[in-house]
Amino acid sequence: MTQVEVLYRYGATPSESATLAIANIREVYGVRKIVFHEAEKTVRVEYDSTRLTEPVIHQLLRRAGLDVVEKVQLYTLPEPVEPAPAA
Repeated sequence: MTQVEVLYRYGATPSESATLAIANIREVYGVRKIVFHEAEKTVRVEYDSTRLTEPVIHQLLRRAGLDVVEKVQLYTLPEPVEPAPAA
C-alpha cells in the first residue's frame, strides 16, 4: 500500500447534497481520508495509489458536486545541480 496525498482548491462552498456525496467518497476502497480547510477553500485527500489514481480522485470529487478549481502542488522538486566544470 502506497499512501499519496493530493490537495485541491475549490470555488463555491459545497451544498448540503454535495457534502453528503463527498462523505460517501470515504467509502470508496482506497480512499483513506478527506480533510476540508474552509478558510483556504482546499480539500486534501489521502488515498492508496495502488488502488486509485489522482485523476480518479479528481473525478470522484467533481461527480460529488465539488467545484474543483485547481490542483495545488504540495511540494516542489529541487532544481538539478550541474556539476562544476573540471579544472
